[in-house]
Amino acid sequence: MQKKNMHDLEQRLEQLTAGEGLALIADLFPGKVVFSTSLGQEDQVITQLITSQNLPIQIFSLDTGRLFSETLELLARTESRYKTRIKVYYPDTAAVEKLVADIGINGFYESVENRKSCCFVRKVEPLKRALEGNEVWVTGLRAEQSANRSAMKRIEWDEANQILKYNPLLDWSFEEMMAYIKNHKIPYNPLHDKGFISIGCAPCTRAILPGEDARAGRWWWEESKKECGLHSR
Repeated sequence: MQKKNMHDLEQRLEQLTAGEGLALIADLFPGKVVFSTSLGQEDQVITQLITSQNLPIQIFSLDTGRLFSETLELLARTESRYKTRIKVYYPDTAAVEKLVADIGINGFYESVENRKSCCFVRKVEPLKRALEGNEVWVTGLRAEQSANRSAMKRIEWDEANQILKYNPLLDWSFEEMMAYIKNHKIPYNPLHDKGFISIGCAPCTRAILPGEDARAGRWWWEESKKECGLHSR
């Protein structure tokens, strides 16, 4: 998409609600829009927005093989609640076996390089397969989640995956999101109520402490960036 066209689309989306924006994107890119859900609260909101309008947007998730049981249970509850099927992508078996042989079952604790290798095998490569052949990738990113996400735009070009990325909840506050969840009785992960704000793989996620950043519980043993490679910033 040309820069001018993307700017025009961004301006149109700025005037719409998240639900209206999703409907517009689905209409402009028929059959080429996918939504990646990690079953977080933001993603649960988007799933409700998509299914309540019966939008032709494929919803998919990545099962890394190291998820909390609560996350998998929520996936089943979500499918049942919204009478939909969430397509699940898994990491390549041979790649996982080689990773574990090289660094050990929990070798990601030993270095940032090892951790990024694990994230690549379990998340980044399956994501690329999920996005292949599509034109728009819908995400649940919010600007206030972390400093490196505050500069994101509602719609932008994702160079790493060569796809448009649409962030319909970008300007939503945590309070707005929680109010929407309560008003629409949206199911969410019970771990959120135990201090797990951002939930990923079980070995790499902990509850945050009072006053900590929302992403502090992810890769908590590292002092560096709190991203896994799915999002370029």
